[in-house]
Amino acid sequence: MLNGWHCDDNQEYDNTALYWIVNLKTEFTISPPGRLARINWPELWRYRDLFLVLAWRDISVRYKQTVLGVLWAILQPITTMIIFTFIFNRMAGIQSGDGTPYPIFLYTGQLIWLYFSGTVTKASQSLVVNASLVQKIYFPRLILPATSATTGLIDFFIALIILAGMMIWYGFSPGWIGLLTFPILLLTSIMCAMGIGLFLASINVKYRDVRHALPFFISTLMYITPVIYPVSMLDNYPWAKIAMTWLNPISGVITNARAGLLGKSEFDWQVMWISLLVSIVYLIIGLRHFRSTERYFADIA
Repeated sequence: MLNGWHCDDNQEYDNTALYWIVNLKTEFTISPPGRLARINWPELWRYRDLFLVLAWRDISVRYKQTVLGVLWAILQPITTMIIFTFIFNRMAGIQSGDGTPYPIFLYTGQLIWLYFSGTVTKASQSLVVNASLVQKIYFPRLILPATSATTGLIDFFIALIILAGMMIWYGFSPGWIGLLTFPILLLTSIMCAMGIGLFLASINVKYRDVRHALPFFISTLMYITPVIYPVSMLDNYPWAKIAMTWLNPISGVITNARAGLLGKSEFDWQVMWISLLVSIVYLIIGLRHFRSTERYFADIA
């Protein structure tokens, strides 16, 4: 009896065939990624357990040994909203432009901005932070920045509950346009953050200047995104408004999220599709650069 195969003395077996039957194993071939911006979905599915483990690790480490725990996901946007409302609304006199109370106007834009900036920051550092893992074993490197985008959604949805409470407090109810388009706006934010994050992550492996330049980049980008002011303030500067629409997809996401959820301004369908299109372009560029440099990650991480 050989591994369930019965051999009679008078029966002859081909030695080569028997060898392959006994030693049959599943083999995976690891080949260098191509230059096309392609995602190997079957491979990612095989490593889904690793993705879940890394995602849970990031979530648990974030709130491990903290007194307030997940309340930090609520305190950060609320504290920022209070401070910004006092500085920009009370002191600087900036208004929402459509009669919306400034706190909820600010919080809506801030909610999306915090997810975007947090995802870009974490994704850009994901390869360097996990350098020991990248150097020792093989797995799809795309899992690391994708984990950053996924774990950021936890804080996003927790803070979204506060927005729902503020809408009840101020007497706002989202219309059907806001409810139907919100998943599209969120998807646009995810793709934009992932595209920029992938590009910066692949550069950060070789040039650590990204770690120093990124906070300045994020801070500057916030002020050229209508987070603390309405986009209507740029009506006298059409070139700036056009540039913001085509180069900064998050500006269109924030503007339409306010229009759809709060209902005080008109929803701009054209801007939504432009933002979605530009985010897809950013994702393709970031993914292509990430895949083209992926073969060097284990050497110089």
